[in-house]
Amino acid sequence: MTDTVLIIDDDIQLLQALRSRLERAGFRVVTVATLDELNSTQFPEIKHILLDLKFGETNGLELIKPLNQRFKPDNLVVLTGYASIATSVAAIKAGATDYLAKPIQTQVLLNSLAADVHQETELSEQPLSPAQLEWEHIQRVMHEHYGNISATARALGMHRRTLQRKLSKHSPIKE
Repeated sequence: MTDTVLIIDDDIQLLQALRSRLERAGFRVVTVATLDELNSTQFPEIKHILLDLKFGETNGLELIKPLNQRFKPDNLVVLTGYASIATSVAAIKAGATDYLAKPIQTQVLLNSLAADVHQETELSEQPLSPAQLEWEHIQRVMHEHYGNISATARALGMHRRTLQRKLSKHSPIKE
C-alpha cells in the first residue's frame, strides 16, 4: 500500500507542484487549500502531513496539535517561507517532526518524510553571526507579541520605524 501525504497550503501553485513531485516519488497525495476544506473533508489514512506555517489567516502552529490528534501521522512537516529559529522551536514543541523553508528541494522533502521521527538532528558546527542572532531574537520577540510590531519594538527598546527597517531587509539566515 502506498503512503498518503496530506498537503495543507493556501498557495494553489505550490500545492500542485508538491503534489506532482510526491506522486512521481510514489506517494498518494491529498491536498487542502482552505480551513473549511480541511474541517469538512473525510480523508483516507494519512501517513504524512505537510503544513504551511501561514495557512490563510490561520497560524499553522495552532493546527499542529489537532492534526496530530486527528490523523496520528508518522511525520508532520511544517513548511514556511519565513523560517526562523523561534518558529521552528515552537513547531517542534507543538509536535511537528520537521521544519523546512520554502522553496524546498524535492530530495530534502523526501528525506524529511523518510526520516525516523526519533532521530537526533545534527547541529550546525558554524555559529550564528551577530546579524543572524539579532534577526532570530527579533523573530522570537515578535512571535511572543503575536506579530505586533509596536509591542515588539517596545519590548526590544527600539523605535517602531527602526524595527520595521530591520524587518524589511532580507533575513541574514539565508545569506
